[in-house]
Amino acid sequence: MRFANVGTLETVPGRRDDLVALLTRRSDRLAEIGCLLYEVGVGEEHPDTVFVLELWESADAHRASLRLPEVRAAIEEARPWLTGEFGGFRFDVTGSPLRD
Repeated sequence: MRFANVGTLETVPGRRDDLVALLTRRSDRLAEIGCLLYEVGVGEEHPDTVFVLELWESADAHRASLRLPEVRAAIEEARPWLTGEFGGFRFDVTGSPLRD
């Protein structure tokens, strides 16, 4: 069953674009372990917020990604730019009108 993770990451003022650059670094390894979609975005009405939309083959694949050395290193690199305020939700995908 596919797994979705949709979240918001609040950054300290002026660091949003740094976080976007970090989160959008090319990573073929994510696809190899089951990431189907990883989209990063921003909105003018939230100048210090980064939005992330992830779709995974399974919740296990998502958990496995958090153990990858390059993901752990990126988390450590981003930590000083984050306020600690995170939002979002996770869910098991039950269907889509775009596929059978």
